[in-house]
Amino acid sequence: MDTRQRMSLLTLVLVVLASAVAPSGLYGQTTEIPQIAPDRLAVFVETHKAIGHARDAVHLELAETKNKTPEAQELLREKLRDQIAAILRDNAMTGEEYTRITFAISADPDQRRAFELLVNPDAPPPAAAPAAQAPLDLPAAVATHIAHVRDAFRDTPDGRGLLPIAIAEAEVAAQHAALAARTPDNLDAMKLHAGHVLHAVDPSAQSRGPGLGYGVKKAAEGVATHVDLAAKAEGATRQMSTHATHIVTSARNTAERADRIIALVAQIQAATSAADAADLVSQLESLAAQLISGEDADADGRVGWEEGEGGLQHVEQHLNLLIAG
Repeated sequence: MDTRQRMSLLTLVLVVLASAVAPSGLYGQTTEIPQIAPDRLAVFVETHKAIGHARDAVHLELAETKNKTPEAQELLREKLRDQIAAILRDNAMTGEEYTRITFAISADPDQRRAFELLVNPDAPPPAAAPAAQAPLDLPAAVATHIAHVRDAFRDTPDGRGLLPIAIAEAEVAAQHAALAARTPDNLDAMKLHAGHVLHAVDPSAQSRGPGLGYGVKKAAEGVATHVDLAAKAEGATRQMSTHATHIVTSARNTAERADRIIALVAQIQAATSAADAADLVSQLESLAAQLISGEDADADGRVGWEEGEGGLQHVEQHLNLLIAG
């Protein structure tokens, strides 16, 4: 997907989001994406990592049998709130600034890429993709399926490729997960934005919302299906098959994360207190971000295409490598 395609998708996502928010906008009186200074983004990365470690540790404690009483659960949530407040204070960052930067990197691909490079400096840059209208220099049977992924597919919104649709829907999901996390004391607001995440992930589970109406899950599954067919098509080379394996694995990781998001949203919608929902929303925000960026599941300091790790970013990278190869 080239820069023009990505920007048109970003514009579409922002227009859809702008129509979904309250008249007062996302922050104050504007829905513009804030531009984050490099030094503040660097501080945010360190803060984000520390908060992530704190959340992971407390989530493990929350899952322990001995901590299943309401009193123990509330004490652990209070412990996490105190830890997050201390982390923000130690990094000279306010909660408002942290939320503002979270919004910026979830809504702006360029700023998200800058964030990802700070998190994982060794990550390879995205491979340059040919323009969507350029013919695919691939065997005919292979090109048919790759075109469905990159350029056009019959049942997507406006007939666009499955991968651009998956990325656009994932942007909406990440945006509304971040919005849900902004209001940990407002149960109704968390449920509202969790529903918006669900619509972007699987509109068959929630028919109305700010997404495109196709869903991350369906699009990611379509990517996996057609790339797998391309790898098995007449004329496919060993190199194409190698990259296809990477693409299919990352696409299936994304579909699996979509299933986990669907289950989390069901728990959020069933929550009867803001405290119960807030813990689930924290997990939702992390999972929604991973739809595109993937996850360092084995804690080796990098995010690869492997099972449990790669996301849509890795699908895009390896699709471009397959085409260029």
